[in-house]
Amino acid sequence: MTELTPETVTRLWTPTGFSEDEWSHAESADALSGNGRFILPLQAFLDLDPAVRRSAKERLGVLLQPGDQLEKIADLLDQISLVALAFPAFSDGRSFSKGELLRSRYRFEGAVRATGQVLVDQLPHMLRLGFDEFEVSNPVLLKRLEEGRTGGLPLSYQPTVKPEAKGPKYSWRRVRAG
Repeated sequence: MTELTPETVTRLWTPTGFSEDEWSHAESADALSGNGRFILPLQAFLDLDPAVRRSAKERLGVLLQPGDQLEKIADLLDQISLVALAFPAFSDGRSFSKGELLRSRYRFEGAVRATGQVLVDQLPHMLRLGFDEFEVSNPVLLKRLEEGRTGGLPLSYQPTVKPEAKGPKYSWRRVRAG
């Protein structure tokens, strides 16, 4: 596992390439008094006055840790522009499920961002589940993305949020798009 150090560079990657990150992580709602777009921890977001949440929607994102319940924000998704899902360890996949549920069950149309331990072999699956922004610090993944390589297998056996063409001979085999 790659250990993150203070010198580790984190870059924002989307399927269109690397870009400047317009969002900052903040610990409390005090950040909203300034200009900018802020990703707040779940409890700080829930503690906001509903009128503030509605008026600050375009500048407001929420960070969910793997143990946080997605249902706590389900009725508030219309007040959020971005949901960041944390991957604090490569072995904890609960945020994969949250990403898929945001798109399929809750029809969330805002940005879904992966933060933390985003690794080379996980990226293609995250894309299939509806993630569209990635805070990348893993040196191997950074290098591959700089080279334009997202990796992944061309076939999959399960459907996901993003529809894919059925593969030859078997209705359950799907050919990865792109």
